[in-house]
Amino acid sequence: MKIESLFDYLAGNSYPGRGIVTGVTSDGKFAVSAYFIMGRSENSRNRVFVEDGRGIRTQAFDPSKMKDPSLIIYAPVRVITTASGTDTVVTNGDQTDTAYEGMSKGLTFEQSLRSRTFEPDGPNFTPRISSVLHIDSGKFCYEMSILKSDMGDPESSNRYTFSYENPKKGVGRFIHTYRGDGNPLPSFEGEPVAVSLDGMNDAKTLADKMWQNLNADNKVSLFVRYIEIASGKEESVIINKNK
Repeated sequence: MKIESLFDYLAGNSYPGRGIVTGVTSDGKFAVSAYFIMGRSENSRNRVFVEDGRGIRTQAFDPSKMKDPSLIIYAPVRVITTASGTDTVVTNGDQTDTAYEGMSKGLTFEQSLRSRTFEPDGPNFTPRISSVLHIDSGKFCYEMSILKSDMGDPESSNRYTFSYENPKKGVGRFIHTYRGDGNPLPSFEGEPVAVSLDGMNDAKTLADKMWQNLNADNKVSLFVRYIEIASGKEESVIINKNK
């Protein structure tokens, strides 16, 4: 598999929609997670990320302009504390809560998401993309998931889970909702894209570079978290277009 430049990939797509990047820094010290949202409508663009405990949630920037909170107001990031580490769940919708609750009860990440399908926003039927970063006794692995309609058929669901054990240093995996702009919006296809994380040794460096390469008109908010694998210490950055 070819390792892509994350920043060229972002710059070449005016509307990847919502996206998750997960991986490991080149020095192997940090687990990396990034999540961004974009928007075409006024309602979608009227949002910011705010901290919520160890996670984040979306919030209306101007509550008076909020028309429909469904599908756009949710907690993208939640953290489960385990006996020997953490599970950090990152998703593009309220399935964050589904995965969090299921895993807290002993289900696996994949089992927890079996109760969910793609978003009910026909004709787009936006995929639900999700990830979980497992840090356990100083070791790191991660999983990513996409739940999508079968070629736009609202009666058929396709479920894909990708697991990365002992992930390669300096490489991330990138999954996003749309292949690009369109009407209806074309869903992401294939396995998560391998992207280089070389030189991205802290959260601010990655956040700034990603933000610079997201489409200026459509980008809304970005979250980046670095977790020191040995200690579990977290460093997070939030960038909001609305200020």
